[in-house]
Amino acid sequence: MMNPSPQIAVCICTYKRLAFLKRLLDELAAQETLGLFTFSIVVADNDQSQSAKAVVDEFAARSDISIKYCVEPRQNIALTRNKAIENAHGEFVAFIDDDEFPTKRWLLALFTTCNEYDVDGVLGPVKPHFDEPPPKWVVTGRFYDRPTYPTGFIIDWRKGRTGNTLLKKRLFETEAQPFRPEFRTGEDQDFFRRMIEQGHVFAWCNEALAYEVVPPIRWNRSFMLRRALLRGAVSRVHPTSGASAVLKSAIAAPIYAAALPLALVMGQGRFMSCLVSLCDHLGRLLASLGINPISDAYVTD
Repeated sequence: MMNPSPQIAVCICTYKRLAFLKRLLDELAAQETLGLFTFSIVVADNDQSQSAKAVVDEFAARSDISIKYCVEPRQNIALTRNKAIENAHGEFVAFIDDDEFPTKRWLLALFTTCNEYDVDGVLGPVKPHFDEPPPKWVVTGRFYDRPTYPTGFIIDWRKGRTGNTLLKKRLFETEAQPFRPEFRTGEDQDFFRRMIEQGHVFAWCNEALAYEVVPPIRWNRSFMLRRALLRGAVSRVHPTSGASAVLKSAIAAPIYAAALPLALVMGQGRFMSCLVSLCDHLGRLLASLGINPISDAYVTD
């Protein structure tokens, strides 16, 4: 008898992004597999009012793809990822963010690269997608551009992201909480750090392309600065962020502050880049003093 095709559970963590979620599900329905694997979908809703359920039900009614809906009522991205994994079945787990959508061979590229390089997981690039033309400074500042690498490149934990990832399911079998809830952001980097320390290997696939929708709210300056403050504050939770990281921020913050007038002369893109970096360091410094600069569970839209 022939062995059954490997099964991939595509996990989506979502929070009140109904239009984005619908677009993502529609694109997943068009994925090419070439008969090499089968896949199902898990939607983990972090909204206790279950706002995403209607979108999932509508998709289930018109699609042959198996889709499971679950809810994590506690507002925490790490707990929501863990909830998705609890409901995932198969040999592989793929993660894609609810504000992203993949190309048609996204899952196929991740799967074939994982097999070709015999690794524990594969990550792919995420490029920005603007439904509306953004201000020029957003483009020149490259705020939503992310680095890419050649296919087969072995990543370190600092490059670990779950916005476009395929992982072998066995990675999650020894951890009660694979993603740690004390992280309000950066929980994926923490996961990859621990996995790499255990000897697991993760490769890059530059052909497994997904796009991140960047709505106008995300080029709102206050949004960008609040997110930077949160990112800096949460960095203090990371075990690699010790006294040296705080000292670095203590030195860097006044330098960035002093550079702001010159950056402003050089244009809005350079000015906002400088200001975002300043807020990253300020967030870390405030957290080291026991001050939480951002009380929201998420800074997102």
